[in-house]
Amino acid sequence: MKRSYYNSKSKSTNESDSRGYSDLFTTSLTGFIHWGIHRAPRVSRPYKQIIGGQNLSGFSLLILITVLNSITGLSAQNSDMQIPLWKDDQLVFPDYDYVEKCDTTDIVRIQKVTTPFIEVYLPNRKNRTGASVVICPGGGYGMLAWDWEGQDFAKRLNAAGIAAFVLKYRLPFPIDGETDDTMPMRDAMRAIQIVRRQASEWELHPNKIGIMGFSAGGHLASSVGVHFDDQTFLEGVSDDTTSARPDFMALIYPVIDFGDTPNTHRGSRANLLGNDMSTQKKEYYSSHLQVTPETSPTFLIHTQDDKAVPVGNSLTMYAALAAKNVEAELHIYPQGKHGFGLALDKGRLAKWPNLLIDWIYAQSGN
Repeated sequence: MKRSYYNSKSKSTNESDSRGYSDLFTTSLTGFIHWGIHRAPRVSRPYKQIIGGQNLSGFSLLILITVLNSITGLSAQNSDMQIPLWKDDQLVFPDYDYVEKCDTTDIVRIQKVTTPFIEVYLPNRKNRTGASVVICPGGGYGMLAWDWEGQDFAKRLNAAGIAAFVLKYRLPFPIDGETDDTMPMRDAMRAIQIVRRQASEWELHPNKIGIMGFSAGGHLASSVGVHFDDQTFLEGVSDDTTSARPDFMALIYPVIDFGDTPNTHRGSRANLLGNDMSTQKKEYYSSHLQVTPETSPTFLIHTQDDKAVPVGNSLTMYAALAAKNVEAELHIYPQGKHGFGLALDKGRLAKWPNLLIDWIYAQSGN
């Protein structure tokens, strides 16, 4: 295992987050009051929001009431709640120019993530089922399709009474010629730990927490689903004994195979592994080769005409799950290509979120 760029000399992560959900927001209350609230994607410091680039100190009381209502009422369907995954001194970045970037040309694309966090989306209490999902947007481990495969789907889940946490995970980068390929997986495991530990405060069930991902985000989700036991030695994640195992996972047109096969999405593999293309690494990150009987129940969906990430990725994953008697459900549509998201303009494919929601209900006993 390569060195990772988590600062192990910093205080225990478990200690830093033991304050609980309400204390976390109390700590950041000053930032909310001073800056105001804005729904655009956060690409700078968490909790400090900007409206039109101006301080709105005249609205301090209104914002204070809004924040307090968020803490006590816990309704965050239009989320302005963000929970950092790590302390600042637990994050290390390259000495060269590494600045977070956000492109909003058509969809929101985030590159060079420097502020990893989960963005919280909670359904109203009346509809809350207790189930929740950590969402990993795709982007080939080079960017995050933040709204297309994150925020938009979080709102869809909220409408079905399912809580959602959109994960802004770090994207691999080289330092001294080495790439820490564990960063995205550690961020995803950390997100599950946070949600599980804070579940009671959000009126969620700690054993109904799933993970889902799109494309390379599906690879990340599947990596957590097959490697959750590795939390015992992954720096940062190992500081917290809270289980990082997802109770279920949903893989949406996922990257699965990192081998030298026609199924492999070589861009995702190159971005995650950097210069280390060893057989050991390729096999470790080929999720279908890592399935065990303890792997989480899995929902998969793909299209037959996907040329970017071939449908063979989902087929091989389904076969591996079936071979280990892991509950799995696979849907293959003939058309839709890659990256269809909610598929609102894709005819009958647009109904696929309903299939997933019904499956989550079944997994969580609703």
